[in-house]
Amino acid sequence: MKRYVPLGVAVLCLGGLGALNYNQLRGGGGQGSSVRAPEFVGGAPDWINTTPLTLRSLRGRPVLVDFWEYTCVNCLRTLPYIAEWNRRYAGLGLVIVGIHTPEFGFSADRANVEAAVKRLGIRYPVLLDNQRKNWSAYANSFWPHHYLIDAAGRIVYDHIGEGGYGETEQAVQGVLREINPSAKLPPLMAPVRPEDAPGAVCYPVTPELYAGYERGGLGSPEGYTRDTPAMYTDLPSGREDGLLYAHGLWRAEREAMVHARISADDYLAIRYHALGVNAVMRSTDGRPLRVYLRQDQAPLSREDAGDDVRFDGEGRAYVTVDAPRMYSLVKNRKFGYRVLQLSSVSDTLALYAFTFTSCTMQ
Repeated sequence: MKRYVPLGVAVLCLGGLGALNYNQLRGGGGQGSSVRAPEFVGGAPDWINTTPLTLRSLRGRPVLVDFWEYTCVNCLRTLPYIAEWNRRYAGLGLVIVGIHTPEFGFSADRANVEAAVKRLGIRYPVLLDNQRKNWSAYANSFWPHHYLIDAAGRIVYDHIGEGGYGETEQAVQGVLREINPSAKLPPLMAPVRPEDAPGAVCYPVTPELYAGYERGGLGSPEGYTRDTPAMYTDLPSGREDGLLYAHGLWRAEREAMVHARISADDYLAIRYHALGVNAVMRSTDGRPLRVYLRQDQAPLSREDAGDDVRFDGEGRAYVTVDAPRMYSLVKNRKFGYRVLQLSSVSDTLALYAFTFTSCTMQ
């Protein structure tokens, strides 16, 4: 899961640590506070897949609220479960509302969110929360965070982060039985991924790494030169885990590092420990571009390639950045400490963040 804190303060990402239940932290064991759920804030332009909804108009039906962000790896990993709950239980009265609170400037663009909703196959209502009014009303600090609201409009359960899918589905079935005790409910979902099953092992991983100067960690000796192209130097022998190293001409922006010339010699590198690596990237002019990947001083192998990786005729691994989103770069077969290097001839590559995953079934 990912925690948001105000700008200028460090951001904590716990994506590799599995599920954490907010109510357990409060001693509530997963049962919500039974407080009245805040009303949705947003007009017609803020809704996708529906006309505007209100909790008042939905009274009598349970509602599952999912705070998410379309570049968030933890959110994306929960979506198959939420989509299946929508398919299973919408006909029995459940309403799912995804509240999309953006992390980056581009993820506040309605067109980008609409494209993500379509690409991800989301059919339930989505509320754009660009001003964080719903986020604040729910006193939320995490992506993803699920709030279950009963037919009377009370929050009766909430859950932070990945995991706990069976527990959450049981809670959903519980509020459905309250409105229809004779409802025929299916068995709980089987795990979508092997690492979601009991017995999975989750290794400690490198924390989420941001690229821009506002929240980033740059290891290059020059430090950030803000908002203007500058030459950076990578010293491979001195790399530290969890820092970003730039080499060549790059422009450090508030949220991203942007390649500033057409050159195959420039790159960004990280030293990390994890199984999986993802990166949030976009093309600043909207035209597709290629990002080539090397791991441990060699082209990324097919066996360790992420879902978005392809290979050219020379066997070089690359990702086509054709939309502003998160890209799956690496799925290592074995956990370990590695170096990943990204390069692009294009001068429109903008890299925002790296996220890491570590869970596997032994």
